[in-house]
Amino acid sequence: MGMNRLFVLALAVTLTASASTQTQQSQSSYRGPRTPDGRPDLNGIWQSMNTANWDIQAHSAAPGRIAALGAQDAMPAGLGVVEGGALPYLPAALAKKQENFENRLTADPELKCFMPGIPRAMYQPFPFQIIQSAKGILMVFEFAEAVRTINMGKPTKSPGDTWMGWSNGRWEGDTLVIDVTSQNDQTWFDRVGDFHSDALHVVERYVPISSGVIQYEATITDPQTFSRPWKMSMPLYRHVEKNAQLLEFKCVEFAEELVYGNLRRKSEQ
Repeated sequence: MGMNRLFVLALAVTLTASASTQTQQSQSSYRGPRTPDGRPDLNGIWQSMNTANWDIQAHSAAPGRIAALGAQDAMPAGLGVVEGGALPYLPAALAKKQENFENRLTADPELKCFMPGIPRAMYQPFPFQIIQSAKGILMVFEFAEAVRTINMGKPTKSPGDTWMGWSNGRWEGDTLVIDVTSQNDQTWFDRVGDFHSDALHVVERYVPISSGVIQYEATITDPQTFSRPWKMSMPLYRHVEKNAQLLEFKCVEFAEELVYGNLRRKSEQ
């Protein structure tokens, strides 16, 4: 491990501890706008501001997936969003993660415009919108026009696994807690190949700490991939610019050559 990565890891631990303390202090004092049913008003357009989509763990800047693109495809350095250090992979799963990394140029589901899954949808470099009501919450994502619906009534079960999973929500005071199950095993956590199985269970916590910031946490449990549960956390920021809105990013057409180009070339032979 190089000195740069050691420095990034040490700085990440220090800043994570500081951020956790500040978040706890903010939680105890902030009471923002309310919806008609008295719950915190989370309506709006939100976005993360980190490099987790490249690598959820602390990392130095690194070459990109395509050398010919030079700095344009390079990975920016990041402090990471995983609490407590390295991911607790089981040995076989760690080998699979390394295989994913080596094949990331074609294997990353994001490249193919597949639905990002949870929690990756929350920290891709695209905004998303929360539309809140008493009976349900809708989240609409700019990437691939992905959508998730959070049931706020009596918990229900999914009829089957899906890319975005099945979400049942509840309020614990001013904290929105969402239990996510029934995701398939086709999504990754980031671009370096961190992955999960279809046994993935995610518990999200959304804590409003100011009018423009939600503290987001996701606890990951997957006994087929990890030796213990682990947690990631980050702030989500509200877009406050004039006429903030989601724009179209219909990425299917951008992925056609990658996904189907080999079939077209065979038919031309």
